[in-house]
Amino acid sequence: MRTSIFGLALFATTAIATPLHAEELGGGFNLSGNAALVTDYRFRGVSFSDEDIAIQGGIDIEHISGFYVGTWASSIEDSPVFGHTELDIYAGWSGEVASGLSLDVGILAYLYPNGNVGDADYVEPYASLTYAIGPAEVTTGVAWAPSQNAIGNDDNLYVYSDIGIGIPGTPVSVGGHLGYTDGSLSVDPDGDYWDWGLSAEAVFGMLSVGVAYVSTAVDGPGTDGAVVGTLGVSF
Repeated sequence: MRTSIFGLALFATTAIATPLHAEELGGGFNLSGNAALVTDYRFRGVSFSDEDIAIQGGIDIEHISGFYVGTWASSIEDSPVFGHTELDIYAGWSGEVASGLSLDVGILAYLYPNGNVGDADYVEPYASLTYAIGPAEVTTGVAWAPSQNAIGNDDNLYVYSDIGIGIPGTPVSVGGHLGYTDGSLSVDPDGDYWDWGLSAEAVFGMLSVGVAYVSTAVDGPGTDGAVVGTLGVSF
């Protein structure tokens, strides 16, 4: 399931895990969906909604073999280049490769169907490893966007590490994130920057409530530290 606050991760990684409310389609396929209202759409620490509220949602189809496809969308700050909507389409495979160790690998296309100036769409392969240690999960991942017109005919590398810990006996989980961007998608003139965050989430059946502190090493509007709230539903 695609999420937003930490780019590839908010309170979970991009690994597709069948939600509790997934609908069985037969033939080993499951359908699930999600929707959220966030106080700020932060992608790799940077606000894509001009530090304003964003509406988000997605649909995933997963096979018991581990293969999955999905789509996710969010409202963004309206601009001539990007329009007012981001639409992501992704596909990949996720599964356990050793005891307690899971691999997720795939490709994601970032599409901006309302943009009127140039071509802002680009693709980005990704991979991550997640290791479970008791109530904690540690994820290390990488996303690499090869040279494309939309990102200035240069490539971009994003590496990150996340930790999530479920508090036993409660619906609450806490998490931490550290990410590093190097390349054409950097918001720093030097061509690279760090982002980080801390989060907490409580899940009540289909509903979830979360809060996160997100920041980057870049000073300026949309990159400074911010507290972001999330109200979500999964089905």
